[in-house]
Amino acid sequence: MTVFRRELAAYFNSPIAYIFIIVFLVLTAGLYMTPFFLQGQADMRAFFGNLPLFLIFFIPAISMRLWAEDKRSGTFELLMTLPLKARDVMLGKYFAALVFYLIALAGTLPIPIMLALLGNPDGGAIFTGYLGAALLGGLYLAVGIFVSGLVRDQITAFILGMIACFFFYLVGIDPVAATVDGWISGLGSFFQGAFGLLGHYDSMLRGVILLGDLAYFVTLSAVFLLLNVYWLEGRKHG
Repeated sequence: MTVFRRELAAYFNSPIAYIFIIVFLVLTAGLYMTPFFLQGQADMRAFFGNLPLFLIFFIPAISMRLWAEDKRSGTFELLMTLPLKARDVMLGKYFAALVFYLIALAGTLPIPIMLALLGNPDGGAIFTGYLGAALLGGLYLAVGIFVSGLVRDQITAFILGMIACFFFYLVGIDPVAATVDGWISGLGSFFQGAFGLLGHYDSMLRGVILLGDLAYFVTLSAVFLLLNVYWLEGRKHG
């Protein structure tokens, strides 16, 4: 809890955090409102559909500082001397970043409230859409915190985090999988099924929660968090 409180306070003690939240809300709402007024439909599929690509830029901006800043400022060595398990330090940082993201996501709740006043939206699809958005953000953050541990510079962590998150987005696109299949038979389909996030995310946009989709996000997030723990243990005892 000590690391969690420290990291969460670090976000909100800086004006950059509030700028991030404002930019997130303005861009997500702006990208959604145009198709909403054009289509005149009381649903949020367009809103949630934009998030996998949009969060590729937003989430690495949150996660880039998690380890890179500590190593740059010299506080990383201090963290390693605390009587805490590497797992607890890492989870404290991860959940602080996740809470910050969820607070930003919660700022979009006026959208479904507005839809409820204007029409009769599918509440189940909205709920599963927010669940998918939370799981998506959790996965991107797990990737981002792992990448942040590999470098000392925040900008490098940001760029590499975007590239890593974009990989999981890209391999889930049908034309990309088909193109790779054309080069090496079955390879694109394998990567799409094993790593592509869009198929697992899109089902939640339709109001469907499948165990396989939940397992995808939870398992892949856990893998990157576990890799981060192994890296941290190596640095702590190395």
